[in-house]
Amino acid sequence: MQAPELQVTEWFNAEGNLKLSDFQGKVVLIEAFQMLCPGCVVHGIPLAQAVQRHFSSDQVVVIGLHTVFEHHEAMLPVSLKAFLHEYRITFPVAIDKQGAGPLPETMAAYGLRGTPSLVLLDQTGRIAAHHFGQVAELQVGAEIGGLLGSKAAAMHTEHRAAGLGRCDDNGCTV
Repeated sequence: MQAPELQVTEWFNAEGNLKLSDFQGKVVLIEAFQMLCPGCVVHGIPLAQAVQRHFSSDQVVVIGLHTVFEHHEAMLPVSLKAFLHEYRITFPVAIDKQGAGPLPETMAAYGLRGTPSLVLLDQTGRIAAHHFGQVAELQVGAEIGGLLGSKAAAMHTEHRAAGLGRCDDNGCTV
């Protein structure tokens, strides 16, 4: 399924308004969180930070989605800005737009059940994985590796079919 566009009101740690199409050709990890959610603070955010540290930004992009469905008065943008500073979160973070119903718009569009939630998009913007709650770092790393590996395999096949040099496990030569 193609990922719906993020419906947001404000971005932090980003220049301008970002769109998923800005990341075409890269794996995108979206970490949906609330700053007052213990599971987000203990598991979700550290996992997103680990992915950001361990994968090249040329291949993998990490985006935070602050999706507030409770305690609205305590989770204002000014509070989020302080939270991002205190937890040294440097990846782009969007504030999910409040919907007409009880759930924010992006949360509803993605069918998120709560926070923390992690969504992986492949290089074409399709949803490749969807997790609710704590997920193991090894599992997410393997899923990202699989997505990156499938792109490399497709490049090898493309090069072979086009007669562009020789390809092996180390890459393709022209």
